[in-house]
Amino acid sequence: MRLTLFTPWALLAALAAGTAAARADLAQSSPFLPANAADTGAQAGAGGPIELRGVMSTSEGTEYCIYDTVKRSSAWVGLNEAGNGFMVKSADPAGDSVTVAYQGRTMKLVLRTAKVASAGPGMVVQAANPSAVTQTVVLNPTAADEQRRLDAVAAEVRRRRQEREKAAQEALASPNGPGGAALPAPGR
Repeated sequence: MRLTLFTPWALLAALAAGTAAARADLAQSSPFLPANAADTGAQAGAGGPIELRGVMSTSEGTEYCIYDTVKRSSAWVGLNEAGNGFMVKSADPAGDSVTVAYQGRTMKLVLRTAKVASAGPGMVVQAANPSAVTQTVVLNPTAADEQRRLDAVAAEVRRRRQEREKAAQEALASPNGPGGAALPAPGR
C-alpha cells in the first residue's frame, strides 16, 4: 500500500481556507471597550484617535473632515476614499455620524460639537463727536442732498485746518518753544 502525501496545492488551499475562517471570527470592534460603545460613539470623539470635525457638500458628493488627534492633521475625504490611513465606509446624515475603518477596526464617529464660550457682553462704541460729514449721508441722495454733503465736507475741512493753525500758533507763542518742553539754560 502506497501512502499518498498532500500535494503542495492541496496544502495551500487548506491553509487559505483556515485563514479565511479565522478572519471571520475576528471582532470588528475592540473587546476592551464597553458593550454599548459602538452605539454611543464613545470609541471616538474627544478621547479617540480620530474625530469627525466637519461635513461638506461638494460637486463630487459629500466630504467628511476626519481629524487625526495623534498627527494633529485633518483630511477631507469622500465615501470609500482610501489613502489616509482610514476609510469612511458609511454615513448617517440624520445622526451626524460616519462609520470609519481605522487600523483594522470599524469605528462610529459622531460629529464633534464646537465648544464656544462667551466673552461677555459686547461693548457698544459710540463716536464721541460724530462729524457733520457722517450725519449728512443719505440713502439715494438727490442733487440737493449731495450739495449739502459736499458743503458739510468743506466746512469740516475748514474747521480742522483752523484747529491745526491755532495749535501751531500756540506752540510758537509758548515761552518754552514749539515743543512746549523747557529748554536747558545755556552753559549748564
